[in-house]
Amino acid sequence: MGKLSGQRLEIHHDKGKSQIPVYTNLSETDMTIAVIPSRYGSSRFEGKPLALVYGKPMIQRVYEQTQKSKAVSKTIVATDDERIFKTVEHFGGIAVMTSDECRSGTDRVAQAADILNLGADDIIVNIQGDQPVFNPLTIDEMISPFSHDPALVMSTLAFKIKDEREITDPKDVKVTFDNNGFALYFSRAQIPYPRDLETKADFYKHLGFYAYKKSFLDTLVTLPTGTCEHIEKLEQLRVLEFGYRIKVVITQYDSPEIDLPCDIKRIEAKLLHS
Repeated sequence: MGKLSGQRLEIHHDKGKSQIPVYTNLSETDMTIAVIPSRYGSSRFEGKPLALVYGKPMIQRVYEQTQKSKAVSKTIVATDDERIFKTVEHFGGIAVMTSDECRSGTDRVAQAADILNLGADDIIVNIQGDQPVFNPLTIDEMISPFSHDPALVMSTLAFKIKDEREITDPKDVKVTFDNNGFALYFSRAQIPYPRDLETKADFYKHLGFYAYKKSFLDTLVTLPTGTCEHIEKLEQLRVLEFGYRIKVVITQYDSPEIDLPCDIKRIEAKLLHS
């Protein structure tokens, strides 16, 4: 396993005597921990984290990209599946087992943060596990506002859309933000919508990465599912619906995702030419 100060624990689940090893007691202060929530089950692409992308499991590709960030102290995979856990262990990464009842990736990240005994002021980065070619600099960009604004509790990333097809594709989530860079709304629909055809507008795609203060993450997972969150199936809307703010950091680096098996070839082509 990777280098980590702490001790190996055995977690006894209700289903029996299954003993799942995890790592805890991270003893450093004011750390930035990257957590990659990873689940095996999926209606569109079962076993996606273990799918090979140019010879390596996707979860390994994402893990290795995350490790390149200068701002990240540790990288952890949070999963509910022993196959993923063992894969991470095999390539030398660090993983924790979380509940199979987490309602979202955010809840899985929060559970991992609790297992690791992280402090209230630590920064937790939620990494998208299906974007294996993201630029590690984007993590550094996303974390940067926390050093300038002590009151900031959460940030995320957006990319100015260049491919017009993404403006109306519900798979690509759009975001609008105010003059201070805080999110107004996230939607699968086209936002903003120009009423007049001659009106020019820029559109921004949400990249799905988040950074939170641990203290806020603890609050976030206690909130009930929001109305718009339920309708759009976008967990970040829970934050806005309950009156909290999300800083939107605009990055020049896009981060294409693997949504279906057919997307792998496209990502492999990017790796081949990178």
